[in-house]
Amino acid sequence: MSEGFVPLPKLRADVVGTSRRLHENGWVANHDGNVSVRLKGGRFLITCTAVSKRDIDDASLLVVDAQGKVLEGRRKPFGELELHLATYRARPEAQVVIHAHPPVATAFGLVGQELSPIALPEMVVSLGERVPTLPRAMPKDPEGLKRVEAAAAEYDAFLLAGNGALTLGEDLTQALLRMELVEHYAKILMAARSLGTVQPLEPGDVQKLLEARKKAGLGPRR
Repeated sequence: MSEGFVPLPKLRADVVGTSRRLHENGWVANHDGNVSVRLKGGRFLITCTAVSKRDIDDASLLVVDAQGKVLEGRRKPFGELELHLATYRARPEAQVVIHAHPPVATAFGLVGQELSPIALPEMVVSLGERVPTLPRAMPKDPEGLKRVEAAAAEYDAFLLAGNGALTLGEDLTQALLRMELVEHYAKILMAARSLGTVQPLEPGDVQKLLEARKKAGLGPRR
């Protein structure tokens, strides 16, 4: 997704709609969360800081360059833009990054747990064999950004300890659905753990699912 495939006015409208979906789904509060889209020419369309995702509109959007400098728009970029830029550096095919705080998935991150084991076939095909949790890091911390870049090179979704979840995708719908799946599986995993031990998939079955994932064109492109 970029303005080369989707007219920029529609793309802007879709970013607004995605932002509002994050709020409607209860995955953000206050000024939490942000959405960005890669444009042509090393530019990015992003949501601004200090506005609820419920209230994002066209005037709330900015265009920035790869260093975060504002090229279009009157508001300020969000403070964690570096997380998005690190992800784009790691995954040239990624067109969208979403950062949000879905409550149950965020709770896993707060206690330093990843979403493990990945015990549903749908999870493996859609997100791979892991949804890891990265160690806690303050915004703009260089080591934390290195970890984000390394994780983004390997995974389509990961948790940030104390800072919600990040998903990437080839379009807004895919990135949003991945966030939905992260939170959905976090709820299932929490419920399953209350009932007993979660049984992981057999390694051979995981391999077959990963092959199906690759055949579907999902996952990092080496």
